[in-house]
Amino acid sequence: MITAETIEKIKETARIEEVVGDFVHLKKRGSSLIGNCPFHGEKTPSFHVSVNKGIYKCFGCGVAGDSVRFVMDHEKYTYPEALKYLATKYNIEVEETVESKEQVELNSARESLYIVSQFAANYFEEQLWNSDDGKAIGLSYFKERGFREDIVKKFNLGYSPDVWDALTLEAVKNQHAEEYLEKTGLSIRNDKGKLYDRFRGRVMFPIHNFTGRVIGFGGRTLKTDKNVPKYVNSPESDIYHKSNVLYGLYHAKKAIRDQDNCYLVEGYADVLAVHQAYIENVVASSGTSLTIEQIKLISRFTQNVTILYDGDAAGIKASLRGLDMILEEGLNVKVVSFPDGDDPDSYMHKVGAGAFKTYIEEQRQDFILYKANILLAEAGKDPIKRAGIIRDIVESIAKIPDNIKASVFVRECSHLLEIEERVLLTELNAIKLAKSKKAAASSAPKSSGYGHPDMPPDDLFAEEGGAVAEPSQSTTEQISSDLLQEHEIVRLLLTFGHELATWEQTDNMYVGSFIIQNLSDVTFDNEMCNRVIDYYRTELENGQLPTINQFLRSEDGDIANLAITLTTSPYNLSENWLNKHQIYVKDESQNIKAAVLGGLYHLKKRKVDKMLVDLMNQMKDERDEVNLEALQGRFMQVKNVERTISKFLGSVIVK
Repeated sequence: MITAETIEKIKETARIEEVVGDFVHLKKRGSSLIGNCPFHGEKTPSFHVSVNKGIYKCFGCGVAGDSVRFVMDHEKYTYPEALKYLATKYNIEVEETVESKEQVELNSARESLYIVSQFAANYFEEQLWNSDDGKAIGLSYFKERGFREDIVKKFNLGYSPDVWDALTLEAVKNQHAEEYLEKTGLSIRNDKGKLYDRFRGRVMFPIHNFTGRVIGFGGRTLKTDKNVPKYVNSPESDIYHKSNVLYGLYHAKKAIRDQDNCYLVEGYADVLAVHQAYIENVVASSGTSLTIEQIKLISRFTQNVTILYDGDAAGIKASLRGLDMILEEGLNVKVVSFPDGDDPDSYMHKVGAGAFKTYIEEQRQDFILYKANILLAEAGKDPIKRAGIIRDIVESIAKIPDNIKASVFVRECSHLLEIEERVLLTELNAIKLAKSKKAAASSAPKSSGYGHPDMPPDDLFAEEGGAVAEPSQSTTEQISSDLLQEHEIVRLLLTFGHELATWEQTDNMYVGSFIIQNLSDVTFDNEMCNRVIDYYRTELENGQLPTINQFLRSEDGDIANLAITLTTSPYNLSENWLNKHQIYVKDESQNIKAAVLGGLYHLKKRKVDKMLVDLMNQMKDERDEVNLEALQGRFMQVKNVERTISKFLGSVIVK
């Protein structure tokens, strides 16, 4: 178990913008950083990072947390694994106490898959550089292909001996369990129960996950036997899901962000060749069809993708059919095709790094126009084929979510296709209309009882520093009538609890103490709010004033999520009110008294209103005159309290 001191040091050192920035392309907006949420599909950014608070919050799907929680959710790590990841990132030495046997077993299963994969990568690399066969066969192959030694080392390339069980025996000798060799696919068990190596006699390409850990392998045979598959890849495992992986992304992510563009190629060798041309913002789909998950991986860093196609005409046409989904995800797509018979790897080695870089910069063109040219050349003068191509092109344009961008392509394609722009627009609108009708018919929006389908209950915010919005009548029928007021009290407690209450009759006590003191006669209905209030009260009784970070970074994910949700807003007060219009808008922090008293009185009025309703119902059912008189007296007492509260709030009471 990691010591409390180490955990605190990790949390204090980790910078939320750096941790999230490794996975999400963030842009400055007001006092926050925003980007597309990595936890649900979206094209309009709703994922906010607060540098000052050290937290993130998505106002689309509701996820929230600190640096540790982000790593846990994004990488599917346990709490200790996430802490160790951050410790490694910030070069913090991890001090641990002795764990129980059960904890060790629980934490070790997934970690063992990573460990045995890294062992295999080290073994293959060692064989490539230091064994006779590795140097004579594997290293010679890479050199013959024209790859420099620094590129071979950068990607940790290796060689698997042409022996049935060389890796398996070495791994077992080093105390790696056969179970994990099988689960990673490094070893296969035959019908007789004997393990043998999957990748024997192949040059090896380790596949790294987003954070640089080895999760799988691609192995290329050096034999000419047509019965032997050219490439063999690791099977799916608990740590390797090929549809979620882009080869080379770990090495490319910084360059993609810096260049604001991602080159997409097909194979491992293509990635190596482009890197050798000193272009590092390149990834590969590793020979599989491009998936939505892979496109979303790219979109975390850039909205611009450049496809580097092989020069094979049939391959280009087949690939065109799969690239519309990149447009549908809102990315800008450009295309570079190489001369027939060449791919990025062969062309780079043919012309050299400098000429290769110049070629891809000069030859790139928009995907829509590229597709139109390719299909028109194939159709020739055949009017029926041309009509089909026109519809095909318009269907691609219809995938583009940005209407302005789509209209630009319509204009350009009208010249290229020699057809009136009006005709293309009519066809485009017909396709979009049919698509929207189909979507509406196939999936009616789920209602959560709030004003917007699927909007999480905790996202009922007003602007930064404002009060929580009042619910509609339909809302109050589905949630506790006091929930919004209870949330507001917790928000005020966390936001201003450490401030001094300088108004009259407070004796300069802290706002947190003032709020807790004024809740002595109030019971909260919401369990989570009660937990926060009880914890705050206990800390005060122990002589401690809780800080907001204790809640924002709580190990209890529910409390952390509530704290983040209530103290974070997607809105910022525009500076233009003062700069352009000379209108000064007060911030809530400038009148804490009004905010705190308003919150307390609104909550108490809710409680009093419920008491009045209960008393009225009791009086209706009461038949005993003595009891009825007592209830009426109690009703009038509570009614007087309501008048006092309403007078403060400025409400109008019907007498």
